[in-house]
Amino acid sequence: MVGAKAKRSAADHCLQIFDASKRQMARVLGLNRSTMAYKPLPSKDVELAKRMKDLARKHRRFGLPRIFHLLEREGAVKSKSRAERVYKKERLQLKNRRRKKQIQVVRVPFEKAKKPNEIWSFDFVHDYVETDRRLKCLTIVDDCSKQSPGLLADYSITSRTMINYFESLKSLPSKLRCDNGPEMSSREFLSWAYRKEIEIEYIEPGKPIQNAYVESFNSRFRDECLNEHEFLDLEDAKKKIEKWRRYYNEERPHTSLNCRTPKQFVEEFKY
Repeated sequence: MVGAKAKRSAADHCLQIFDASKRQMARVLGLNRSTMAYKPLPSKDVELAKRMKDLARKHRRFGLPRIFHLLEREGAVKSKSRAERVYKKERLQLKNRRRKKQIQVVRVPFEKAKKPNEIWSFDFVHDYVETDRRLKCLTIVDDCSKQSPGLLADYSITSRTMINYFESLKSLPSKLRCDNGPEMSSREFLSWAYRKEIEIEYIEPGKPIQNAYVESFNSRFRDECLNEHEFLDLEDAKKKIEKWRRYYNEERPHTSLNCRTPKQFVEEFKY
């Protein structure tokens, strides 16, 4: 049995070939004239799909929750189920990057930050520039607001370099949480922290999960910045990393902050 859509297509084709009116063609093909004149309306999802693909192209490691939040913020969509339907139809699902399975460890109950600038966690992440020189990045994150007070990129970061960078920041916390690396446990760094009345809290060796906030930040930093850019040299790396840090603090919605940015969280925090 031939459907109405196929008959309309046949009628349009015959009208181009034969010298006949629409009324005659509808009668020959057994079509109601209203059916023959029907023109399907454009899908309401076309603009939504286009905008969704634009956002997915710009934020290559964003999944549905964050893309939906950005679309909702723009007023492009209100229904999450509609966004999910279009998201799946356009096949925008993220492909998980494989990573080695980590050994489970028992968490040590460290004190949790109750307000911004109370506890900062910091660590080092490594990458390479195009000249094959190793790039070392000092990553810092506020445990409460998830804001990154600073990201330092250099070919080499000593304890003195690290101290100078902390001194250059607008404010300092009352506690710093880190591992037992040589830069963090050096006499120079400990003396500086003592003078600044900053407590240093070390995690147990081989248990990075105890520093979960900065480990999570490092994962986002590598996935969304280091893996997405090629660095020509140190200056190029510094510019791109700082640009990403500002985006992370001021524009990127954070699920643990109820899809607010770290900057919004700090501005709305009630002391």
